[in-house]
Amino acid sequence: MSYIEDIEKIDKQIEKLKKQSKAIVKQQSKEERKQRTRKLIQSGALAEKYFNIQHLTLEQKETIFKMFSNYVNENIPKNLRGDADG
Repeated sequence: MSYIEDIEKIDKQIEKLKKQSKAIVKQQSKEERKQRTRKLIQSGALAEKYFNIQHLTLEQKETIFKMFSNYVNENIPKNLRGDADG
């Protein structure tokens, strides 16, 4: 085998690995989106359950969440906070 053939073979292997890498990244992104979607659906279901807001429009729900957001953010227990201070 000549050096040129060796280089071509290695280039093909590099391209194959690049494609595999892209596929893995794409699959990981897909899984992360699925997890985020599931989490959002569960959060929405809990909000509807505890606030009895199934019948409201999205804008009306947002108004209610805005009304309570300061209180919730100020009174959430430290062990449940997502920030570095908790």
